[in-house]
Amino acid sequence: MDLLRVLEELKSSAAAVQARAAAVLDASQRRAQSRAGVPAAHLGRGVGAQIALARRDSPHRGSRHLGLGKALVHEMPHTLAALASGVLSEWRATLLVRETACLDLEDRHRVDELICKDPDSLDGLGDRKLIARIRSITQAIDPASQVRRNAKAVSDRYVSCRPAPDTMCFVTGLLPVAQGVAVYAALSRAADSLRASGDARGRGQIMADTLVERVTGQAAADRVPVEVQLVITDRTLFTDRHGESVPGGDASPGRTGEPVAPVAPGRDAPAYFPGYGIVPGAWARDLIRSALGLGNNQQPPPAAGRQESPPGAGDGAGAGTGAPASPPPDEQRTRVTLRRLYLDPVSGELTAMESKARAFPAGLARMIRTRDQTCRTPWCDAPIRHIDHIEPHAEGGRTSYTNGQGLCEACNQAKEAPGWSAVTVRTTAPDSPARIEAVETEAARPATVGPAGSRPATPKPTGPRMAAAPPAPHGASPRHTVRTTTPTGHTYISTAPPLPGKPAVA
Repeated sequence: MDLLRVLEELKSSAAAVQARAAAVLDASQRRAQSRAGVPAAHLGRGVGAQIALARRDSPHRGSRHLGLGKALVHEMPHTLAALASGVLSEWRATLLVRETACLDLEDRHRVDELICKDPDSLDGLGDRKLIARIRSITQAIDPASQVRRNAKAVSDRYVSCRPAPDTMCFVTGLLPVAQGVAVYAALSRAADSLRASGDARGRGQIMADTLVERVTGQAAADRVPVEVQLVITDRTLFTDRHGESVPGGDASPGRTGEPVAPVAPGRDAPAYFPGYGIVPGAWARDLIRSALGLGNNQQPPPAAGRQESPPGAGDGAGAGTGAPASPPPDEQRTRVTLRRLYLDPVSGELTAMESKARAFPAGLARMIRTRDQTCRTPWCDAPIRHIDHIEPHAEGGRTSYTNGQGLCEACNQAKEAPGWSAVTVRTTAPDSPARIEAVETEAARPATVGPAGSRPATPKPTGPRMAAAPPAPHGASPRHTVRTTTPTGHTYISTAPPLPGKPAVA
């Protein structure tokens, strides 16, 4: 018990040190950017992303860590002292910062002093009691602060989608209370009406199905007409539940010229569903069959809705559901097409593609999104919003499969700050699982920040882990790998995840 208590206090003390370090890093980066001529409105850009990389966290959380550190160091010294002494946990320090964000600096100082100046007053205080105490004091000090807080909360409304176990997901909407209650009441009335008319589904099932139908406009919840870019191998697509090949489904030769072999029973290759991740092959087939109106026990026609795509299309190891070419004859079916993609038979990498245009063409952008799946920044799982040139186009970077990477909006903006650079590299283990490793130099020296908008040369790593890589095995082509260097000279490696259909390691 004593050990657990000491370790918990140590965690709080470490969090306080991290908060101070974040504030110091922010100040130094702002000074460097100011000397480089960066406009005042853009000072501090990319600092949260650097903190996220150092803490092996997402950029969103990195920005939160930065905001917490600056508030504690510059505005709430008593809270920082309580955190450093181990009396307050990092989460409860975050609650204090969050609940006082609507106050001006003077009032925030007063709340900080009233709550945290005496550490004994925090003993035994849980989250709810702490929040209640903060709100009672803020209401007494500044009654209008709650009005400002409510207005800010309304502006922060959003909808999110997060994976859940067993091929399910959470679709969450943060709404003003009146709107949220109205949505739930409408779904409840629809469920009660259908249940009264004899619908055998449960009340929760009807509410969920009605939500999907009303938002998408489709007649049935399981008929998804939008392009979802399900990535599945042809072997998995044209294989039944017993591992037998569908008649006519194994006749198309792969890149090697050999017919596609059936999948062995119990060794069904998985598929990839954007926004969720890896899903069982049988589930992916059932999704396609349901969309075709065939039921889960029927087989789709081998050539149903199949179409060629621009460069990169052909009979290969990977296929993705794409945009429809023509509606099926049965109105109950959903539009389904297959877009065939080539995979390298050794590395499992998609075939390359290049354009002379500055912007990535739709076909090339689709290939990069399929390869990268989510934002390529280490520890960032955000959806891809931008297809970015690794080597900037203005500096001669090509619009190609190799020089492109998928990034979320925040990461793409962060790398535009002075001192950031990235380069495509080869990995030493082309057949190893997808990995992300941080490679730090032995003596991290801040990169020289040049004029605004300019990019310095990538600092040459000196750490032992950056020794020259041995040549890859004959015929092996490593997966796409990017090395990113931050303004402080720290280097991070990101390797594209394996796609369904990548050959197993012998």
